Amino acid sequence: MEKRARVKYFKLFFLLILLSTSLFSSLAVLQKATLKNGELRLQFNKAYNKRNIKVRTLKHPHRKVFDIPDAKLSNKHIARKLKSSHCRSIRISQYKRSVIRIVLEVDKPFACEAYRPMFSYMSYHIPLPKYKSKGRSKYTKHTSATKKKSIKKHSKKLKKKPKKEVHVSIKDEYAEPYILPVSTGGSKHQRIVIDAGHGGHDSGAVGGSKKEKDLVLQIAKRLKKHLKRKGYTVYMTRESDRFLKLPQRTKIADKKHAKVFVSIHANSVPKKKRNKIQGVETFFLQNTRDAKSQRIAARENKAVLKGAGSTLSKKVIVDSVLNGPKIVQSNKLAIDVQRRIMTNLHSKYKGVRDGGVRHAPFWVLVGASRPSILVEVGYISHPRERKRLSTSKYQELIAKGIAEGIETYLNNRQKEIEF
Repeated sequence: MEKRARVKYFKLFFLLILLSTSLFSSLAVLQKATLKNGELRLQFNKAYNKRNIKVRTLKHPHRKVFDIPDAKLSNKHIARKLKSSHCRSIRISQYKRSVIRIVLEVDKPFACEAYRPMFSYMSYHIPLPKYKSKGRSKYTKHTSATKKKSIKKHSKKLKKKPKKEVHVSIKDEYAEPYILPVSTGGSKHQRIVIDAGHGGHDSGAVGGSKKEKDLVLQIAKRLKKHLKRKGYTVYMTRESDRFLKLPQRTKIADKKHAKVFVSIHANSVPKKKRNKIQGVETFFLQNTRDAKSQRIAARENKAVLKGAGSTLSKKVIVDSVLNGPKIVQSNKLAIDVQRRIMTNLHSKYKGVRDGGVRHAPFWVLVGASRPSILVEVGYISHPRERKRLSTSKYQELIAKGIAEGIETYLNNRQKEIEF
């Protein structure tokens, strides 16, 4: 009798294990989000593993970010009526296909111990700050009115000209909102401008018999092909060996209403360091005290500034854009592009150094009033890297990485727009 009882309990235990495994094997659906007793309470349709939830604290403005994997929203308007006097804003979105992102924008950092109530495997509670917020998010004050006004203003034009671009306000989970041109033809029908650095009398860096202006033009052309295959409309500042002044390069991006401006360059160092310094780096515009970034920017700016005219004032121009919202978006774009380049290169080549994402006052990025980055695809001064940069295989991997990074960035922006 006792033996039978043991077998019975063993079968029951085994059944519970199978049941719990099946519960976590598919996506959990967030069915309801409510505010109660100073908490944001989430209700899912099934149990989930709370240990996989990632929590981060961000600044400027202060935010608490929760990424819930293996989950999806029952509908995209689930957080529409969530307002609390303890938060500037509460945002819930489908960040990725299987990741829900929750962002609490607050006045200042606060300790937050989110938890799953005992015996409630389908709930997740996030305590809100105890202090009351001094005001609403700039986004929540600004977005809905601007968006309605803009859409109403352009609705008649869109019926006649569906491909024309219209400006609507975008919500950004990481920074303050700003206005970006949004294509009504879908995320793939967006414009991108590629700038191949130097050209003409300005050869750029020279290593061995290789010139920077030639290598970056080859990569730029390959990048154009990759982006066009993905459905994007692509323009190049130059498709031949010619030199362009600073205003010409950035004017093209503005004239074409590009979503992204990418300038491609190759790096170089003096002879003493040529066998030591190598790697791929992606820059966005911002002042810096970093000596290396300053040196790289100074070298790239030298030729451009010669044709920029005597009226070009560093203080006036740089100050006008360094505090602009496009800097935050440029930083995001740079991160996505750098990550994809390195993933592609590391899949086929060993020892490729990741120089990371950096910021520096590159003049070619100053004039573009949109997310803009400068990619240093490698050091032409380094013997091994120069040899690799001269091969079609290496160039293809770089171009493919940049294209994938741009696509990732634009897809994320599109999700924020839809949210």
